[in-house]
Amino acid sequence: MSVPIVHEGDIEEVALPGRYMRWLVNAERLGAKHLSVCTIRVAPGEKVRPAHAHPNGEELIYIIRGSGRVLIDGAVESVKEGAAVLFPQGSVHMLQNTGGEEMKVICFFAPPSNLSTYKFFDDVDFPE
Repeated sequence: MSVPIVHEGDIEEVALPGRYMRWLVNAERLGAKHLSVCTIRVAPGEKVRPAHAHPNGEELIYIIRGSGRVLIDGAVESVKEGAAVLFPQGSVHMLQNTGGEEMKVICFFAPPSNLSTYKFFDDVDFPE
């Protein structure tokens, strides 16, 4: 029996609007049945675009490095290293790096998610 371990550096990074993403855990990688996990890197000033929601589940993000702000259903809050943020099922949300260093975030989804399960909102942005 093999131990279900994956190393982030062994996974191809995908460039998406406002971030670089690696899917660490899903059904294909490690055979996870009840969750999926990815990491993202967000450059200073960048926003994870477009705003989106997860109609079928929740997302929890944990800020490993950096600082910024989140938008959840129109409310804006600051986040920094060590913050955990829950995006409730169906909530429209975005993340922005407002700091001077690259932000690194780990994202947990339950039930499992992938980009095909996102609902996008191109007209939603942070208030000025």
